[in-house]
Amino acid sequence: MTIDYPYAIDGRGRTATTDAGDHVRDLIEQLLLTSPGERVMRPDFGSGLLHLVFEPGDMEVAATAQYIVQSALEQYLSGLLTVEQVSVESIDSALVVTVSYLVLSTQQREVATFRAPGGGA
Repeated sequence: MTIDYPYAIDGRGRTATTDAGDHVRDLIEQLLLTSPGERVMRPDFGSGLLHLVFEPGDMEVAATAQYIVQSALEQYLSGLLTVEQVSVESIDSALVVTVSYLVLSTQQREVATFRAPGGGA
């Protein structure tokens, strides 16, 4: 068991924990929604995805976002998962990222969708 993200208190008044599959999903979310330079001790950590949400919602931005996300996942989380597919869509002024991956510790295939809010036109 690992500490759940975002941090919360469980029904017993203790730090909430989660299983391996949910923990990996939480790590993906942290990576996607963290901008490089945001973490003091790891200034290179993050995907830069949030910088793209203010760009026009066209095919080039979606392709760039897909490349950025896949590269970040492979760089920072390759010891925990194998990326099988990344897709990015611009929906209602937000980037919607869907990641298909294999959790290495459990050999379970997972699909997770994340929404990066933005003001793109």
